Amino acid sequence: MSRVVDEVTRLVEPECAALGFELVDVEYVKEGKDMVLRLFIDKPGGITLDDCALLSRQIDPILDAADPIPSSYYLQVSSPGLDRPLKREKDFERFAGSLVQLRTYQAIEGQRNFRGVLTGLHDGNVALEVEGKQVLIPLHMVAKANLVPQVDL
Repeated sequence: MSRVVDEVTRLVEPECAALGFELVDVEYVKEGKDMVLRLFIDKPGGITLDDCALLSRQIDPILDAADPIPSSYYLQVSSPGLDRPLKREKDFERFAGSLVQLRTYQAIEGQRNFRGVLTGLHDGNVALEVEGKQVLIPLHMVAKANLVPQVDL
């Protein structure tokens, strides 16, 4: 499945960039008896339903021609949502100052789950402020990281 994700990413990323979108994530998963190819896109100011439809129409013939997925699948294009995943180095730099939730592959000082304010990426380490203390987590140890939505009341 990672081969499919890599190939689709390679095919779709230039189209996203040409439309002013950022390709945030690609998932290829089995749901019930169906296979689903999910693309998450973003842009400054957020993604609209029209943006999703536009990209879907744009990449459909490209995916059909390249045929990176030999069996049938459903294509879904959407926003990454308020709890956007952080995957790339640039994500950890761009969202500095945001509240994040992060899980590591292995325990760091007896802990695998962290929640704190992202202060950036320094020398290959994700820097978080957790309960007033600076925590450095090697980027290669990050299994999953997401923004934590902030609700204004």
